[in-house]
Amino acid sequence: MSKGLFGRKIGMTQVFGPEGNRIAVTVLEVGPCPVVRVKTEAGKDGYNAIVIGFGIPKAKRVNKAEAGVYKKANLELSAHLREMRVSAEDVSQVEVGMILDASAFSAGQTVDVIGTTKGRGFTGVIKRHNFHMPKASHGTHEVFRHGGSLGTNTTPGRVVKGRKMAGHHGNERVTIQNIVITAVEPERNLIVVKGSVPGPNGRLIWIQEAGRKAGLTQ
Repeated sequence: MSKGLFGRKIGMTQVFGPEGNRIAVTVLEVGPCPVVRVKTEAGKDGYNAIVIGFGIPKAKRVNKAEAGVYKKANLELSAHLREMRVSAEDVSQVEVGMILDASAFSAGQTVDVIGTTKGRGFTGVIKRHNFHMPKASHGTHEVFRHGGSLGTNTTPGRVVKGRKMAGHHGNERVTIQNIVITAVEPERNLIVVKGSVPGPNGRLIWIQEAGRKAGLTQ
């Protein structure tokens, strides 16, 4: 099965390698994710997939149709749902109500982590695009954080599309590929990965098997 689970970012810390080198790592709380629904190619859905949930929602955010699905399966309500396509062999090993947790992954495994970056609001070109600031001397005034000249010559006489300018920054979906898992603690539903993960602490993330191995191109 192409494993993938919901989780939350706990925060960053550091560990020390066998040679004493310091490694920055991120701690993720992964699962538990109950299997809410199983779809089979032989059934009315026509394809093999499983639907997993995560988190506890507010009661007012669940409509009667969604609540009926959980009641039929005798499961607690889930705040987040996601469907995963699986093979016929894998779907036969899963049933509604089964709990998937951090034990689905192992130390040394390469994974992709998907998250939403921190929202920065409306920002200028210095912060948004890493523009350089002009010298704050020799008569420079009122343009310390400006973007400089934006227009063109008489032809075409306008600001071309795609110009790097001020605007909304952050709060976008980002995938970090080929992160190595350094440790797994199934009893605490914790996974420790090397490097950073997008988003603030507590933000929802999705962790899955690496779709593209490092060093390979498609």
